[in-house]
Amino acid sequence: MSQDSTDAGGRDDDPPRTEGDLTGTGMSLKHDREWDYELDRIVDEVDERDAETVGLQFPEGLKRRGPRVADDLRAELPDDVTVMMSGQPCYGACDLDTYLMRRTDVFVHFGHSPMKESDKIIYVPLFSNVDVFPMMERAVDEELAAADDDPDVGLVTTAQHMNKFEEMRAFLEERGYNVHTRRGDDRLTHEGQVLGCNYASAEVDADQILYVGGGKFHPLGLAMEHPEKTVVIADPVNNALSIADTEKFLKQRYGAVHRAMDAEEWGVIFCTKIGQGRWDVAQEIVEENDDAYLITMDEITPDRLTNFGMDAYVNTGCPRITTDDGPQFKQPMLTPGEYEIAVGNKPLEELSFDTFHGTW
Repeated sequence: MSQDSTDAGGRDDDPPRTEGDLTGTGMSLKHDREWDYELDRIVDEVDERDAETVGLQFPEGLKRRGPRVADDLRAELPDDVTVMMSGQPCYGACDLDTYLMRRTDVFVHFGHSPMKESDKIIYVPLFSNVDVFPMMERAVDEELAAADDDPDVGLVTTAQHMNKFEEMRAFLEERGYNVHTRRGDDRLTHEGQVLGCNYASAEVDADQILYVGGGKFHPLGLAMEHPEKTVVIADPVNNALSIADTEKFLKQRYGAVHRAMDAEEWGVIFCTKIGQGRWDVAQEIVEENDDAYLITMDEITPDRLTNFGMDAYVNTGCPRITTDDGPQFKQPMLTPGEYEIAVGNKPLEELSFDTFHGTW
């Protein structure tokens, strides 16, 4: 089946691309959707389970593909099988639509590798088809230390590029580098994989790390988590090469902490999404502060917090809510570590990037 015009660069009359929309960024999928979406595997599971209902969940940038995938799937399934798509926001494998999952016989999560294996969930990772090697060549030529001077380099990437990981390793080794990789903790599926909340795979014996992937958030967190390392960003999605610079991010976070130091009432947010809850952290803050109030939420947005009227908030859910969306909140939104600084339990010098370890 051919790829339509919205899958590539888009048309002149297309709406502006929003954050998270992967159109034209190298995440445009291959022409053969049956291979990309593993429809045969899904059909087999429906048959094996004698399923009557199928739930499909897509990340934000792939939701526009949902109807076409549903069409292809329905063409292969018996007429009495109902296919439903999740309309809930989805930004990772930790962001599962548990309501739909409980109410369907087969639940399929597209676009991410498993954070935790489950017989209930079918994970279909969708890999980028962008060519990573031109940017890696530039990284070798322009930013990485010469192999003769410092042959040790760590290699990390995101789930979207894991299909090229062994080729990336070989690429560097052919140029004289000793490539250091590891699998992080249980939250990570693959060796060399990093998440927006977990950079344990970068804990390797090398002073320089090559991050191959789109955007700056992952390498920024990596540089914050490992300040002793130089993080080179080879971005094949945007054809950009740079060094991760934490200065601007740190200034933003220092500002949020300072604004929260005068807070009297605190809202402590416990995220009810299956892979984002840190109950022990939220409960400890509330138990130690009589002016802290526990708030449970699934989707954490500025509008949903406005009516509470707290002076400041602590987000114990996904760290990206604080770091990406923090400036949009009317009151300071802090990580648990930043909260400890704001209330005087820790010095400002201990400000660090908030990370998740382990699964649910």
